[in-house]
Amino acid sequence: MSRTDVKQVKNCQTEDPNLEAVLAAWHMATVRLEETHKALRGQVARLTDELEVKNRELARKNRLADLGQMASHVAHEVRNNLVPTTLYMSLLRRRLAADSECLGILDKIDASFTALDATVNDLLSFTAEREPLVGSVDVRGLVDEVLESLAPQLAAQEIHTELDVPFGLRVMADYDMLRRAVLNLTLNALDAMPDGGDLVYTGVRTADGVEIEVADSGPGLNDEVLTKGFEPFFTTKSHGTGLGLAIVGRVAEVHGGRVWAVNCPEGGAAFTLCFPRRVLEAAA
Repeated sequence: MSRTDVKQVKNCQTEDPNLEAVLAAWHMATVRLEETHKALRGQVARLTDELEVKNRELARKNRLADLGQMASHVAHEVRNNLVPTTLYMSLLRRRLAADSECLGILDKIDASFTALDATVNDLLSFTAEREPLVGSVDVRGLVDEVLESLAPQLAAQEIHTELDVPFGLRVMADYDMLRRAVLNLTLNALDAMPDGGDLVYTGVRTADGVEIEVADSGPGLNDEVLTKGFEPFFTTKSHGTGLGLAIVGRVAEVHGGRVWAVNCPEGGAAFTLCFPRRVLEAAA
């Protein structure tokens, strides 16, 4: 635009106030349109990121579903063969009752079968798709039951237990699922303290719901375990399926809750199960 044209526009603006108002409105509309366009770009970027996260989560769940079907089939097949084998072992033990050397060998075979059965149970627990049978669970009573079932192992490993779970603390949950989760966390802690240590259970009602913590005085968790510990088949042990913590994660998930792990400042590790208040209210 030449200087003459600019001068003419200015003269028009001065001579025609309506034109000046129109230009001002046009400018404001343009600014608002730019701001709206910028906001929409940000919204599209955010939704794109969320969609990518959802797609990754869906792909992960699909992989787990396929893996679960395969694992369930394998577990059932193994169990179907374990039952008659265990029966034959029992019959063989009766025939060799007087042979201490053979009985010693049978004891070792029995121990192997017991470990195999535990692996099958882990696979079946992990692949189970049933909905939780929600009811009112006494947290203190459940922890007491888990500790009673493990009393011989606790004594053998010289584990000192401490319960900071108030009497009367209840949570709406599936009793068997919650018991399995607490049991798995306890066994995980025992593996971390083969030469003895302290095992502390804490239960508390928070503004968000109920939290149950299992803490040990072991060596703590490395970064890899903190990041991948709840992934199926991840393990740093020379034995086991790597499903113990994954089952705990599944229990938390089907209850609408979550689970996390941290290293304690004074040493050791702590695992916390959280059941949200909305689940408690909906199930009450």
